[in-house]
Amino acid sequence: MAKILLFTLGIVAVAVLLLSLKLLLKGDARGPMTHIGASTAMRQRGIHCVESMDAIERHQLAHRPHAREQLKVLEGSSDPLGRAESH
Repeated sequence: MAKILLFTLGIVAVAVLLLSLKLLLKGDARGPMTHIGASTAMRQRGIHCVESMDAIERHQLAHRPHAREQLKVLEGSSDPLGRAESH
């Protein structure tokens, strides 16, 4: 039983070492950038992350007439789509 446990721990240790080899050798301790905005292909298609899209839409909404009232309604609503509650 102890031999199997030690063997399993050894395999796991080697797997972790091999998976972290790039990070250990590179030295800056940063993994790959997985953010959507960092992908060239996504940027070429015009796809942004949700946070960026929200900031862009809020900026555009702030510069339209009567947008401040609409923005207040959306921020005060519990429904993310801004729909009125039906009773």
